[in-house]
Amino acid sequence: MSKLVPCMWFNGDAEEAAKFYVSLVPNSEITHVQQNVSDGPSGKTGSVLVVEFMVAGQPLVALNGGMKMEYTHAISLMIHCDDQAQVDSVWDAFLAHGGKEEQCGWLRDRWGVAWQVVPKVMFDFLTSPDKAAAARAMQAMMKMVKLDVEVLRRAFEGKSAA
Repeated sequence: MSKLVPCMWFNGDAEEAAKFYVSLVPNSEITHVQQNVSDGPSGKTGSVLVVEFMVAGQPLVALNGGMKMEYTHAISLMIHCDDQAQVDSVWDAFLAHGGKEEQCGWLRDRWGVAWQVVPKVMFDFLTSPDKAAAARAMQAMMKMVKLDVEVLRRAFEGKSAA
């Protein structure tokens, strides 16, 4: 069976980006680096053409495409974090490496790729059969930049933010 593997476009720094991404969470690694076999738009012979890597077990490809391309919010990569400590660690790593905060757990890395840094418990809140509790969690999330598990939990449970 074929796999669906997202391919991300870079302008000469695909390997640097892949190395950064695999540093974020466990079960991440670079699995293959392919050099250019001849001079072309993506670089000189021997320079990096493609980097195959995994982030949290998800295969991805970084391609040095030979020119800058802009990413949009039409597609993003989501990291499901185990807890607040992991949310904080991943979030801080993005910001320390030139990332920019956005709203609702979203940020842009230094290459412009949109990421969502989401605690796994958020999905439990949003899929709860208690629709009022799910709505409270969603409303709390909409007011946040980096997601805060405790504030989300309190909103879900109908408790004040104190």
